[in-house]
Amino acid sequence: MNRGKYYITTAIAYTSGKPHIGNTYEIVLADSIARFKRLTGYDVFFMTGTDEHGQKIQNKAEEAGKKPKEFVDDVADEIKRIWDLMNTSYNKFIRTTDEDHIQIVQKIFKKLYDQGDIYKSEYEGWYCTPCESFFTESQLKEGKCPDCGREVKKAKEEAYFFKLSKYQNQLMKHIEDHPEFIQPESRKNEMINNFLKPGLQDLCVSRTSFDWGIPVTFDEKHVIYVWIDALSNYITGLGYDTDGNHGELFKKYWPANVHLIGKDILRFHTLYWPIMLIALGVELPKQVFGHPWLLIGEGKMSKSKGNVVYADDLVDFFGVDAVRYFVLHEMPFAQDGTLTYELLIERINSDLANILGNLVNRTVTMVNKYFDGVIQAPKEKEKIDEDLISMAISTPLKVEEKMDKLRVTDAIDDIITLLRRSNKYIDETSPWILGKDESKKDRLATVLYNLLESIRFSAVLLSSFMPETAEKIFQQLNTGEKSWDSLKKFSGMRAGDSVGKPEILFTRIDTVKKIEEIVHYNEQKKEEVSDTDTITIEDFDKIALKVGEIIDCQKHPKADKLLVSQVKIGDETRQIVSGVSKHYTPEEMKGKKVIVVANLKPINLRGEESKGMILFAENGDKLDFVTTEAESGSVVK
Repeated sequence: MNRGKYYITTAIAYTSGKPHIGNTYEIVLADSIARFKRLTGYDVFFMTGTDEHGQKIQNKAEEAGKKPKEFVDDVADEIKRIWDLMNTSYNKFIRTTDEDHIQIVQKIFKKLYDQGDIYKSEYEGWYCTPCESFFTESQLKEGKCPDCGREVKKAKEEAYFFKLSKYQNQLMKHIEDHPEFIQPESRKNEMINNFLKPGLQDLCVSRTSFDWGIPVTFDEKHVIYVWIDALSNYITGLGYDTDGNHGELFKKYWPANVHLIGKDILRFHTLYWPIMLIALGVELPKQVFGHPWLLIGEGKMSKSKGNVVYADDLVDFFGVDAVRYFVLHEMPFAQDGTLTYELLIERINSDLANILGNLVNRTVTMVNKYFDGVIQAPKEKEKIDEDLISMAISTPLKVEEKMDKLRVTDAIDDIITLLRRSNKYIDETSPWILGKDESKKDRLATVLYNLLESIRFSAVLLSSFMPETAEKIFQQLNTGEKSWDSLKKFSGMRAGDSVGKPEILFTRIDTVKKIEEIVHYNEQKKEEVSDTDTITIEDFDKIALKVGEIIDCQKHPKADKLLVSQVKIGDETRQIVSGVSKHYTPEEMKGKKVIVVANLKPINLRGEESKGMILFAENGDKLDFVTTEAESGSVVK
């Protein structure tokens, strides 16, 4: 089954630092759409990557004592690691420092200049370094950046400008003729009323005040400004060429079916980018979808607020698919979503452990118990079966309808509804009672077959959102019927085959204990400590610091980031868990004499008790041991 091509992109991640869970949500959302399109028969190309040039990057590299390329190499590797950790199935990871991208961006700039769409002038206005944007006095909000709220500075420099106003009417007509171009609807109205109707100002597209960027070939004191550089990735990554010698990927997949982006960069993707394409004579993408933000509690994540949550930390505590499920399910179509540990745990316990996990475990267990694991053909049917079967058959159509509109949360809700109905079916048919009566064996066979098949339907649908969990379910069902076409009939499980052994998919979590564990872990890995938060000598006297010797160290069996050390403190040996595997191997830990916080409240970290904290000092991107030659057990004052 081939239903045509489908090209989906994320915004490329800015390499100023490690992406938080809000950034990571976008790649998981795009992955779920890409996986679903593949499942339903589309030839999918899914691209993501990194945006690596600009003044902010250059400043960050200088602060870290690195050259810009070295800095972005490290950050790009970290971003790619997290994208891979989240099990995202992208086809290409583009970097704006890729040589082929650089060459085409230079050709794009030259083409636009040669045809009179770019001209040299001088810019004087207010500049926001984090947003890499210029603003006029009237555009500022209370004297600060209207996009991020940070400080701006007065800037004046020679620059090249792109004539946005020249193509404004063409863009407006395109939006009017293609109502699906900007989604959700509220985002479209915002762009029209706030920018297009008042009139677009020409866009600054080069800089001279820094040099970390792609040089303008005919004026090398200028570097090409971020928007032409970064936005072009959607076509350079496919092999677009201004000379018309396009690569096969561009010929096959362009125009993009959807650019998936955060709502904060909507202006650049729905105004600047399409006008650039119009000027180049390139067909516009079919849709730009500005997804909402994932908030922590009530606010946006920021390091200054100290509320940044990273995907790999969440994965350590809850697992990849639980995190994927939460961020996909808790984000409304057009409003911001909220992440709290309490809400995440509640979702895992209710949806994943109770509704999904319990259903699969009970059903596979009963097939093993009553029929030695052998799947029986449905024989004795009753009217109540038709309700479950009808819902199972209709659910894929409902899910596809929601996914076509990018309503991912609603699609997942349809799957959960089928799982709930399956659990209710167990209560209605009481297979444990049927199993006690030999004359009811045919009816029991039918009930269990219907449950297995309903679970199979659910697993096929869940595979786009929770691929690892879906595969575990298929293994327990022992079925290879995983295709979209297999959902057309309620007969994928084959009589005579045997199911696998039941395994727990998700374990219920004790909310209080888990949050205590997370708090303790976060205390261990705090990245910034303010010198202005003063304490008294009485406060310091509460902390017992002692010298300890690491006599053994192993990797944590359930968390890649954690190391489990046996630390000798005087006559006592304690186990201490540390989140430092990124910096040290177990072998490098052994034999070190370290400073230990000895009176920290013990806590369980992913199943391993930790009684204390080993101190480390930040050294750039590294952690150094705080070591001593004093005897083990010595008190540090």
